[in-house]
Amino acid sequence: MPDTSAHIRRAVGTLAAGLLLAGCVTTEPGPAVPRTPQAQDALLRTVERTLVDRCLDARGLTLARRPDTPEEDRHLQAALFGTGPRELSLTLATGHTVTAHTDGCLASARRTLYGDQTRWFRAQVTVDNLRAEAQNRMKDDPAHRAALRRWNRCATPSGRPRTERPDPALVARCDRESGLAEVRARLEPAELAKVRTLRGDQLTTYQQLRTRALRRAAELSAPVTAQEGNNAS
Repeated sequence: MPDTSAHIRRAVGTLAAGLLLAGCVTTEPGPAVPRTPQAQDALLRTVERTLVDRCLDARGLTLARRPDTPEEDRHLQAALFGTGPRELSLTLATGHTVTAHTDGCLASARRTLYGDQTRWFRAQVTVDNLRAEAQNRMKDDPAHRAALRRWNRCATPSGRPRTERPDPALVARCDRESGLAEVRARLEPAELAKVRTLRGDQLTTYQQLRTRALRRAAELSAPVTAQEGNNAS
């Protein structure tokens, strides 16, 4: 009769070796990325602030207390935001131009998270201003122009110039009485859809770099012991 015990021993040994091999070869899942946009935003803000704090600390600076003198404040601002001419610039369809430095601790933190600061800057600025661009496009609509004229008459005091920042209660009343709020609510979704199509390439870049940043932020915020455990295999 065949030696069944030997077969069993060989089978158990093969299975054990397979399990050991699988334990070393299989890639363990990385740190979990939060599911909700709010939690994702909170993670990115927290890790970005941590990276900024580390960068400033290496320069003997901190955001934890107010600078004692104007000179200290200028030194802190330069370390945080960068110095000299702003290397990054993007003019939006609304006519506004947004600029940023590529040096400084904030820029360094964003390079760590997003990889390519220039691509992230252009994508983020574009995406952050999609609604403003859609609202700017609404100005050409006749119904919007008529409602805006009514709003201006409502918000301008008789015989006096209108203030730059009218009272919020007055703004709300004029939005309602002029019909401007209703016109905007009707026009904005269609204009926003058009703008999102026009800026589709930047939206794609934004999502790609944000996904990369979330994975990186999850890795950086994971407990050290968990990271060491993954590296051990």
